[in-house]
Amino acid sequence: MGRLARPFDALGVAAMKSLILAAGVAVSVAAPDVATAETGFRRFFQRETSTSDAAPKPQRRGFLFFGRKSSKPKPIDYTIAWLDAQPAASGDAQFACMSQVLYFEARGETVMGQFAVAEVVMNRVASAQFPNNVCDVVNQGTGRRNQCQFSYTCDGHAEVVVEHQAHERVAKVARAVLDGAGTELTEGATYYHTTAVRPRWSRIFTNTARIGVHLFYRDERYRTASND
Repeated sequence: MGRLARPFDALGVAAMKSLILAAGVAVSVAAPDVATAETGFRRFFQRETSTSDAAPKPQRRGFLFFGRKSSKPKPIDYTIAWLDAQPAASGDAQFACMSQVLYFEARGETVMGQFAVAEVVMNRVASAQFPNNVCDVVNQGTGRRNQCQFSYTCDGHAEVVVEHQAHERVAKVARAVLDGAGTELTEGATYYHTTAVRPRWSRIFTNTARIGVHLFYRDERYRTASND
């Protein structure tokens, strides 16, 4: 059987609006006190007509984007020249912690090596095995000699920045990584050590990369998005 037409389907929206306006006019003639009803009907009809005739508005972006245009991270050239061409970096406490760990752990590394160390920090943030923010990852175990995750935080020496140009450069690396630069250099590594040592855990974990003077490892028991 065919679909039964509803009254609105048969008359159409425009016809119904005309009937509504005519009814409003008739009421105003019969009862002058309700002239405001006629005015309201006329405004309604004019507004709806102008809206239907207007060109459709472009659809806005979803709420989560807050009206900002998405942009892809710019390609990274792992050179000192590229790093020096980037604007001076600044940020919040998480940025400060990332800059600090890069300065004390990797300021003598190549630019690629510095990005790789920063990537390990971010992989730890993403892993269920470690804290879920940069500062807590960097300072995990601090205060217990030789029990910290990053050796400079428990070696007994004060953390003092003396090479300011090196600090400015690693700060730019920190800013780029925190802003979402997808380096993907270490295949999900959450551990590293220099080539000068060979810790016991290096025999257990999967070696994923060698960059500069650092070897990188992944604990297969804990997978992150970078591993997949």
